[in-house]
Amino acid sequence: MAWVSGDVANRRILADMGVETANGLRRGLSVLDVLAGEEAVGRGGLGVVELARELGVDKSQVSRTLKTLAEHGVVERDPRTRCYRLGARLFTYAAVVSGQRLLELAPPLLRRLVSSLGERSHLSVLDGTSVLTLLSESPPHALQAAGWAGRRVPAHLTASGRALLFDEDVEALRERFAGVQFGVGGPRVASDVEEFVRRVVAARAVGYAIVDEEFEAGLVAVAAPVRNFDGRIVGALNVSAPTFRFRERLGVGGLEVRAAGAELSALLAGAQDGQARTG
Repeated sequence: MAWVSGDVANRRILADMGVETANGLRRGLSVLDVLAGEEAVGRGGLGVVELARELGVDKSQVSRTLKTLAEHGVVERDPRTRCYRLGARLFTYAAVVSGQRLLELAPPLLRRLVSSLGERSHLSVLDGTSVLTLLSESPPHALQAAGWAGRRVPAHLTASGRALLFDEDVEALRERFAGVQFGVGGPRVASDVEEFVRRVVAARAVGYAIVDEEFEAGLVAVAAPVRNFDGRIVGALNVSAPTFRFRERLGVGGLEVRAAGAELSALLAGAQDGQARTG
């Protein structure tokens, strides 16, 4: 009988521990929600007393929760103001999730570009001075631009590369491409880094990039950037096609790719209107 009573007591202890763990988890998530709010972000963080008052709990509980969160890098304390703010590890998590969502959300938009423009569409990312194509969608043409999924190509020769560099200033572009050999590629390739920089700046002004026989003869392409939840460029949507079939439609194609890039950016940021449009 004593053994049964002890077993019941142990179960109660474990149940109480489970409740406390759940409560601690909820409290930790509530702290993160408050620190992600406009007031906390605008002020560079909040103190323990302010957080306790906002959450309606004892400050000792908040202090313990913050200590645990700080140990795991999801919050950090400003040594000057002694206020807590969101930590760097949260942004690492967010970047991973955003990358996964990019691959999940892009295919419908790529297929829509294929349906609208009748040409191959791609999702690409920047890798140093190269562009890596992650996804491609193809139309049922016998003759079309080559598929590049999984392959790297020089960024300075492609529309995607240009779009992925929109946020870099002139000096950063010169530094990144200082060791690149220009003048090699299609008949309209940039002859040097200065000409390439001018082309990036001109493309940035209209929100999309056009490459006309720079990668190789007989190939044209348009591309626009895709931005992450924090506004950083994390990818580019691109449509490429044979010159004879698409050159006269590059302007229209650029506008459509730019709109698709903006929509995918809204989806990555969690915008409800973007989700509704894609749905």
